[in-house]
Amino acid sequence: MIKKGIILAGGRGTRMSPLTKAVNKQLLPIYDKPLIFYPLSILMLANIKDILIIVNKGQLNQYKKILPNGKKLGIKISYLEQDKPRGLPDAFVIGEKFIDKKNVAMILGDNFFYAQNLSSKLIENTKLKKGAKIVLYKVPKPELYGVAKINKKNKILSIKEKPKKYFSDLAITGLYFFDNKVVNFAKKLKPSKRGEVEIVDLLNIYKSKNQLKADIIGRGGAWLDTGSIEDFYKTSAFVSAIENRQGFKIACLEEISLNKKWINKKQVLEAIKFYGKCDYSNYLKKLIT
Repeated sequence: MIKKGIILAGGRGTRMSPLTKAVNKQLLPIYDKPLIFYPLSILMLANIKDILIIVNKGQLNQYKKILPNGKKLGIKISYLEQDKPRGLPDAFVIGEKFIDKKNVAMILGDNFFYAQNLSSKLIENTKLKKGAKIVLYKVPKPELYGVAKINKKNKILSIKEKPKKYFSDLAITGLYFFDNKVVNFAKKLKPSKRGEVEIVDLLNIYKSKNQLKADIIGRGGAWLDTGSIEDFYKTSAFVSAIENRQGFKIACLEEISLNKKWINKKQVLEAIKFYGKCDYSNYLKKLIT
C-alpha cells in the first residue's frame, strides 16, 4: 500500500512568464483556489496523508503561508527545495530520505484531474506492491505528449516522447505510482540532450523488467496540464463551470479531510477564520451546518 506522496512543484514556469517571474505557477489561481490545491487533493483522495512538496529555492515561505504543515487538514506536509530543474526523476533523489524504502506516488504540481469514481480508482492504484503504474488519458494531439501503447491487459508495450507519426493517442499524465526501487533507478539515470533526467527513461527501466502497467481515465473524465497560459485558463473555466453548475467544489481540501474523518467541525471553523470572508469560507460553512 502506498502511503507516501510527492508533489513536484518546482520548475521555472517559463511558458507562463512574466506571471511566473514573481510567483510560482502552482500558487496562481485556478478559479478560486491556488493550483497546488488540485494535485494535493488527488493525493488526499488516494488516502495518502504523508506528503512531500518539492519547491524552487527561495519560494518555501510562499507555500507555507497557505499550506504550513498539513496539521489543519489532518495530514503531514513537509517541504524540500530544488535549486534548479533537473528533470522529473530528480524528485526521487531529492526525496530519498522522505521515501525511506517505501513505495511512493508522485504527481506534478501543474496537473489537474477530474473524473467520476476518481477516489476509488486512485485508492486501487495505491495497492501497488511491485513495479510501477502510470495514468493515461486519450488526447486529440498525441504529438504534444509522451504517449504509451498498451495491450488489452493495460500492460505497457512501448513509450514514445512526442511522436511525429501516429503511435498512440494515450498520453502519459503527471501521476505515477512506484515501488521502493525508484530511488536507485532514478540515481542511475543520465541526463538527456536537454540536460535533464527524463521520466520516460525511468519508466523504460520498469518496462524492461516487465513491471510497468497503466490505468486509464476514461470518457467523462478530464486531465489538463496547466503548463501554458491557454491551458491554465481553460482549466480555470472548466472548474468554474463544474462548480457553479453542480454546487460542489473541486479540490476543497477541508471537505476531503472531513469526509475521511481526518478533521472535525472545529477544525473546519478554524479554516473559515484562516481564509476569512470569501466564497470558499461560505462553502465550508455549508459543510458543517
